[in-house]
Amino acid sequence: MRTAVLLLAVLTLGLMAGLFYAYAGSVMPGLRRAADRSAVDAMQHINVAIQNPLFGLIFVGALVCTAIAVFQNRDRTDVAGPLLIALVLYAATLAVTFAANIPLNNRLDRLGAAARTDPERQRAEFFTPWVRWNLVRTVTSTGAFGAAAWALVEHGAHIG
Repeated sequence: MRTAVLLLAVLTLGLMAGLFYAYAGSVMPGLRRAADRSAVDAMQHINVAIQNPLFGLIFVGALVCTAIAVFQNRDRTDVAGPLLIALVLYAATLAVTFAANIPLNNRLDRLGAAARTDPERQRAEFFTPWVRWNLVRTVTSTGAFGAAAWALVEHGAHIG
């Protein structure tokens, strides 16, 4: 059971790190090249589309699986140590998400069609801080994934 939960933690953390990196490495740079109105409209649609049960399961599951894995391996510091690092880094990712990115998403969403009246200003007010905070999430979630992968290697070293 320890191995399965640890593997789930690594997988879900990896998916989240990949998601944040995809925004940092392709989505936002692609939208940077789009016209203001198109970029604002696309981001409004993306913010709605991402709110789905599978995303929610993985988003929360990464935290839950990592916390359970820390608890299950509390007697093995070589595994629990990196898992604790992963848990703290992913909790930081969630803190940034809830404190910065979601409020920015909600503000953009509340504008609705009104965002089309001054898309240049809306883009400037949204994109710069959102991209900055997403970079923080990319770093913290990638660190969490790396630490959990390290724990999985340590765990495997004792099995084989």
